[in-house]
Amino acid sequence: MLSRTAASLYWMGRYMERAENLARYLEAGYRIGQMADWAGGGTRNEWSSFALAAACEEGLLTKHGEATLDSVIAYVGLDEDNPSSIHACLKAARTNGRAVRTALTGEMWESLNDTWLEFDRHWHPSLRQDNLLNFLDWVRTRSTLFRGAMRGTMLRDDAFFFVNVGSFIERADSTARILDVKYHILLPPGESLGGSMDYYQWSTVLRTVSALGSYHWVYRESIKPWLVAELLILREEMPRSLRHAMSQVKRYLDAIAEGHGQRHPCQRRAGQLYAQLCYDQIEDVFQNGLHEYLGNFIARNNALGQEIARDFHF
Repeated sequence: MLSRTAASLYWMGRYMERAENLARYLEAGYRIGQMADWAGGGTRNEWSSFALAAACEEGLLTKHGEATLDSVIAYVGLDEDNPSSIHACLKAARTNGRAVRTALTGEMWESLNDTWLEFDRHWHPSLRQDNLLNFLDWVRTRSTLFRGAMRGTMLRDDAFFFVNVGSFIERADSTARILDVKYHILLPPGESLGGSMDYYQWSTVLRTVSALGSYHWVYRESIKPWLVAELLILREEMPRSLRHAMSQVKRYLDAIAEGHGQRHPCQRRAGQLYAQLCYDQIEDVFQNGLHEYLGNFIARNNALGQEIARDFHF
């Protein structure tokens, strides 16, 4: 496979996953933003925190001056010049898919193309506060359709492997960021851990990654921060956990190496990340600092993405 083909498939997977994760961030921000400020009355504004989670805070503040619901919709939802906007992600995914059209099945291409056309014709001119939740649900649904088309119709070959490597690198980054933002930033000064606001925010984080039902199924008790962290970091059966994402990155990099009879340094890095997640204990993670742990993981995951690009000449 040509390196430019592998790169397009890898980034197509990343951009579709990123679009879905941005929709999840925005829904969480919207729901927390509607929560009454029990400490002082009024309505809380957490948009700056969620812009930080989406790695958009600096650009948003530069362009709009402050993080509000309207500015987040404009910048994170619709701004083509923001490479981490839903607009830019859907457009880039479709552009990368078109570049490797012959490597995709008809169902995959139709999913990508129809998603972009519907966004451009309908959502781009009409998106506003009163239909935001419908839009975010549409983004998640389109991402699910794309993933279903991929898993249901693609040959298990290099094309399939590269799309999945990109998807799971992006998913690991997303889960780490949303968990870090909740733990390190969201709880206001004066609020106690385990209080009503803290409980609501942790519940929203679990909903953001579609894990609220899974949490209660696994732990069968009230929401506790260290158990949420364990579920989203160390439980491999949780499909959006860091450990599961790294297991899949390692799996598909190994499949690429097996098919070509050549190993690359990125496989070693992925194996190290996965092994650490297998042996870490949540008590040690909290004792050493959850924020520091997640920051270190995000940096190492980014380094893994750069290593993949170097090894396969993206």
